[in-house]
Amino acid sequence: MEQNQPEQRRAADRVFQESLEQLEDVLQENSTEEEELPQLHTGTFTEVELDQDLIDIDLAALEDAVADIEKYLEEITKTQLG
Repeated sequence: MEQNQPEQRRAADRVFQESLEQLEDVLQENSTEEEELPQLHTGTFTEVELDQDLIDIDLAALEDAVADIEKYLEEITKTQLG
């Protein structure tokens, strides 16, 4: 039975190497397809302004979330110490 073990390992290694080669081929195909697609910017000036407004909104929401988390942590600390 021990004699079959090296053979099984070699067979598993071959299968694994083939799988890696297939994965590499797929990744190269995807990379080539992405490179072939033209990168067109179809946005207008007003859309860019809208995007900037959304970024500002997200930043404000993030700041609110941080403040809420800090408040929560302070309350937990007071509860544990007090």
